[in-house]
Amino acid sequence: MNQIKAQEHLVIIGNGIAGVTLAQRVRQRSDCRITIVSAESQLHFSRTALMYVYMGHMRFQDIVPYADWYWQEQKIELVHDYVERVETSNKKLVLREGPPMHYDKLVLATGSSAAYYDWPGQTLKGVQGLVSLQDLELMEANTAGIQQAVIIGGGLIGVEMAEMLRSRGIAVTMLIRDKLYWHNVLPEEEAQLVTDHIRQHGIELLLQEELQEILADDAGRVRAIHTRSGKELPCQFVGITTGVKPNVDFLKGAGIEIEKGILVNEFFETSQPDVYALSDCAQFRNPAPGQPMMEQLWYTARLHAEALASTLLGDRKPYQRGPWFNSAKFFDIEYQTYGFVPARFTEQQESLYWQNEEATKAIRLLYDKKTAKLLGINLLGVRYRHDLCHHWLQQGYTLHDVVQELPAVNFDPEFFQRYEEELLRQYYTRFPDRQPPVKHSNWWELRKRFGLFSDSTSC
Repeated sequence: MNQIKAQEHLVIIGNGIAGVTLAQRVRQRSDCRITIVSAESQLHFSRTALMYVYMGHMRFQDIVPYADWYWQEQKIELVHDYVERVETSNKKLVLREGPPMHYDKLVLATGSSAAYYDWPGQTLKGVQGLVSLQDLELMEANTAGIQQAVIIGGGLIGVEMAEMLRSRGIAVTMLIRDKLYWHNVLPEEEAQLVTDHIRQHGIELLLQEELQEILADDAGRVRAIHTRSGKELPCQFVGITTGVKPNVDFLKGAGIEIEKGILVNEFFETSQPDVYALSDCAQFRNPAPGQPMMEQLWYTARLHAEALASTLLGDRKPYQRGPWFNSAKFFDIEYQTYGFVPARFTEQQESLYWQNEEATKAIRLLYDKKTAKLLGINLLGVRYRHDLCHHWLQQGYTLHDVVQELPAVNFDPEFFQRYEEELLRQYYTRFPDRQPPVKHSNWWELRKRFGLFSDSTSC
């Protein structure tokens, strides 16, 4: 048992959601010394809300969830400094500004940064990604007074950046490698719906197009880009949103095994004793079949931290994420996905799919043809209750089971009244041997069974 002792020093590098959650969970049950080191910011902030600061909807202080006094009250030390080097042989951190720091247990929660692909001109002024607080500050400076911007890549960061730029009246063009936005993630219908919606918000999408070169003006600032097809697009800002890479460069020479990320087992242990890694910078050595090597999501960062906290506190259990979940927002359309919904289905997979006439809402229930087992759920513009979706997938519900409980999952009663009927019509047409109940309006009974009476909250 490698339980942390009261006299030991737990050092966490990174004050994002993973690092802070870990510190909080350990502090609840341990009196050990805890220090969080971060070069990005003195205080933890909500990274997912950075876009709203740029858009003027919030101030930076509005996305800082804990007051200064909170950290003193919790006896969690905060160090605003950059870790130059990790010396695992003598359990020491070399800092850029402050004195060296010794640890008994070290947790690497260093996050990620924008990934570049050696394009000519990518270091010009006005070219950047958007991951950190410093990226936001740089974007404020780089977009002041400009008229045209180009975003390289789609993805969730790309559409967030597009919305940010449009909020300031800047013309935006996005270069998308696939034939539709996020077509490598979303099935055809959902990808088309989101593509059309982005265009309706004034974004020019150049599909099946890639960056060739970024061109400079006389002052060393971006003035245009060249595409692979030969187009030249004038712009004064280029956003790089082609993915992220773990922040691990400072670990060279530390003796910690690294591939794409820091290699960890199911307990988040690295190749060095008493050194752990979490979230964006961690890579599982032996992920379960069908599971990703890296989980770079907000909610999985919290789950990583909670699992590691249990191990450090003496309750050693392997990490088990449970059914996959993700959520995002494409301008006015909210997106949720549960379980496994691939962009392309196999011959053994089938789905019920509904979309409204305005193409602002959609639901997909993916299931196995042979067993009817529910595989995944896609939602656009519609909210389902997280706990019930998770329950269906975790308990191995079939589509037949889900249909009987469908009324209980709706967050919005208006949705229940207007749209459930179409899904049921598809279901009973596809499965004519399945007779609908005399009354399929057992909504209140199901909600009572699952304790879902409030319509004011949803995940």
